[in-house]
Amino acid sequence: MPSSDPFVIGSGLPVPPPVWPRTTPTVRIESDIQAIQIAQDFAHHLKQNAAERERSARFPLDELNRYSASGLWGITVPRAYGGAGVSYATLGTVVQTIAAADGALAQIAQNHWAAVAVIASCGTPEQQKELFSLILDGKRCGNAFSERGNKKLTDLSTHLVPQGDHVLINGKKYYCTGALAADLVPIVAVDKDGVAWLAIADRDTDGLTVLNDWSAFGQRQTGSGTVLLDNVKVPLTRVLPAWKAYIPESPRPDSAISQFIQAAIDGGIAQGALEETVFFVKNRTRPWIDSNQDNAHEDPYTRHILGGLFARLSACRALLDVAGKKIDAALTHPTPETVASAQVSVAEAKIFTTELAIDATNRLFELAGTASTDTRYNFDRYWRNARTHTLHDPIRWKYAIVGNYYLNGTAPPLHAWS
Repeated sequence: MPSSDPFVIGSGLPVPPPVWPRTTPTVRIESDIQAIQIAQDFAHHLKQNAAERERSARFPLDELNRYSASGLWGITVPRAYGGAGVSYATLGTVVQTIAAADGALAQIAQNHWAAVAVIASCGTPEQQKELFSLILDGKRCGNAFSERGNKKLTDLSTHLVPQGDHVLINGKKYYCTGALAADLVPIVAVDKDGVAWLAIADRDTDGLTVLNDWSAFGQRQTGSGTVLLDNVKVPLTRVLPAWKAYIPESPRPDSAISQFIQAAIDGGIAQGALEETVFFVKNRTRPWIDSNQDNAHEDPYTRHILGGLFARLSACRALLDVAGKKIDAALTHPTPETVASAQVSVAEAKIFTTELAIDATNRLFELAGTASTDTRYNFDRYWRNARTHTLHDPIRWKYAIVGNYYLNGTAPPLHAWS
C-alpha cells in the first residue's frame, strides 16, 4: 500500500518546503581549522547510527537540519561577504570526512556548494550580497539541473522567458539532489537562443513542485527525485548568467569545482568502507584455515591487500589536495591555462577516487568474510552508494581528457561535466 507520508523514500508524493526560520541557529564558521573540526565532530555523530538510518524508509530531515546548522554549508562564501572563504583543499577534506560517515548526507550538500561557486563567479555584487547573506543564515540550495529523455545531456528543454521584472520557467528536472529539503532551488534553464542561465527560485514559489520519487538502489537517502516547473516566476535579481563561466577566452573553474566535490564524496565512501573493514577484521573475522594464524589481522594476504588499499587512499587524498589548490589558483587568477590545469587535476583525482571506491567497498566483503554479509551490519550500503554515485561523469572519459592534455596540450571541454 503506498505511503501517505511524503518523506518516505520513493513515495512519489509532493514534498512541502521546509519551515523557515528553523529552530536551531546556524553557526558562523570563521576559519579552515574550525571547519575541519566541526566536520569531524559531525561525522562522529553521523557514524553512530549511519547503518540504521540508511536502512530507514524516511528521508533524514533531522540529520540534514543538524548538518546545515553546523555552518559547513557556508564555508565557501567569500570573506568579503562574511563567510570563512575556506580553501578548496579544506572543502575537500570536509566532504571526505562527512562522506566517510554517510555518503548520502555528503551528497545532499554537493549542489549547494556548486551553487555557491556559480554565485561567486557569475553573480553581480548585489546578487552576491543577497544570496550569500541567506546562505550564511542557513538557507540551503538544492538543484534542478539535469533532465531525462534528451538525446544529449546538454539538450535542455527547460526554458525561461523574460516577463518584465521576472522570468517564467517551464520544464521538468530529475536527479535533483537536495531539492527535496531545500530553501532555494537553483534551476538551469535556456533562453530563446539556447543560452543557459541559473535562476534561483524560493522553494515555496507557486508552480514549483518537488516529488519524492528517487528509486535508485544506492544513495537512497539523497532524495534525488523530480522537480516540476509550471510557470515558475523568478525575479531577474535571482537570474545569473551561468554561461559566463564557460567562455573560452575567460573561463571560470565552476565545472572543476563541481567535479571536485563529486570526487571527494567517492574518496570519503572508500575511506568509510576501509575503516569498517579494519574494525571487522580485527574484531569479528576468523583467520583462514591455511594461514596458520590465530587472528585474521595476522593473515599476510589480508595485510597485503589492505596495505595497497590504504596506499591508494593516501594517493586519493593527496590528489584531491592538489586539485583543491589548483582550483584556488584558478579562482585567484582565472585564465584558460589555470582553469584547464584545475580541470585536469580534478579529473586525475576522480579517476583514483572512483576506482578506489568501487574496489574498497567490494574488498570489504572479501576480507571481512561471510559474516560481514549479515544484513544487521548493512555493509552493502557502501558498495551500493559507491556504485551509484560514481556513475556521475564516467572516468573512461577522464582518462582520455588527461591523456589528451599531456600528449597534445588539449584543454578539457568547457562544460559542467568535465
